[in-house]
Amino acid sequence: MTKTSYDEALMAAALSAGRREMGHTWPNPAVGALVVRETPQGPVVLGRGWTAKGGRPHAEPQALEQAGEGARGATLYVTLEPCSHHGGTPPCVDAVRAAGISRVVAAIEDPDFRVAGRGFSILREAGIEVEVGVGAAEAHIAHAGHIRRVTEGRPHIMLKLAVSADGKVGLAGRRPAAITGEVARGRVHMMRSLHDAVLTGIGTVLADDPLLTCRLPGMQDRSPLRIVLDASLRLPPTSALARSLSVAPLWVVAAEDAPDAPEAMLVAMGIEVMRVRRRPDGGLDLNETLKLLALRGITRVMVEAGPRIAAAFLRERLVDEANVFEAPVRLGDEALDALEGLPLSALDDYLTVCESERHGEDRLRIMRRR
Repeated sequence: MTKTSYDEALMAAALSAGRREMGHTWPNPAVGALVVRETPQGPVVLGRGWTAKGGRPHAEPQALEQAGEGARGATLYVTLEPCSHHGGTPPCVDAVRAAGISRVVAAIEDPDFRVAGRGFSILREAGIEVEVGVGAAEAHIAHAGHIRRVTEGRPHIMLKLAVSADGKVGLAGRRPAAITGEVARGRVHMMRSLHDAVLTGIGTVLADDPLLTCRLPGMQDRSPLRIVLDASLRLPPTSALARSLSVAPLWVVAAEDAPDAPEAMLVAMGIEVMRVRRRPDGGLDLNETLKLLALRGITRVMVEAGPRIAAAFLRERLVDEANVFEAPVRLGDEALDALEGLPLSALDDYLTVCESERHGEDRLRIMRRR
């Protein structure tokens, strides 16, 4: 293998390590890092690290600690520029310099204004060779939530849809329908585990009474924060969401003019209630909602909602990624359209298919912004 091939393979391994706690490091990005020493037989990984739950410790000091004295003269592979500012922990660039690392290979620069190239400058001034760009395309996907939050002031939004062969998502009268198979449903649970939060609407809660947790064997502790858009505070205290606070927290976003009594009851149960403005059509202001979530540290949101909210996110061009499961079952002309007031092809207006997967009899199309 060439040096470039080694670098690409080792960065892929660092990206894989960074995904270990993805969805559970907010407000920090889920970074991966490797400490590697070149030998005549090829590179040897001496230390491996990833951002821990809750965002600390960071990936780099963990990998350096694991490598110990072996880090002196070695190469550090890291998926995002090492931080150079004092936060809850000392700057990672200080740990890199102190460890004696001679070369840093980073996938991308951190757009956070507190870093934004400063980390690389500090390392270069210390005589450390710095190379940026290896694995950049994959790193931009892995760190999309962090990038969106620090550059646009909102989380990265992934819209999940499960549609029948005739483009429907439910039966007439907004009754739920089983569309995808067990394999696809398992994939959805894995998706939830990789997001900071899952967002739905009160209509879906009242119709389906979902849990929105990760229920794969041994992974219940990977369940994300749940968020309900509930303009008038109609969330039943007996709902599955309200009764599962021991599994994952629940936030409710209500309108400014929603009644106070239901809020007091929900807060007493341990549910956090936030308020935003209404849109002219009576729905909640989605841009204000997302800005509020970003201020709370949320970076990646999975939207699992009904046709109204799904269409509202698309109309506001707030969908950054769509995961569309397509099942062979047909629900008929009277069934519920996937996007209220919009054709399913509205997804193509500014998203493009990047990947396709098979899950049993169902197909998954992964779409991202062009």
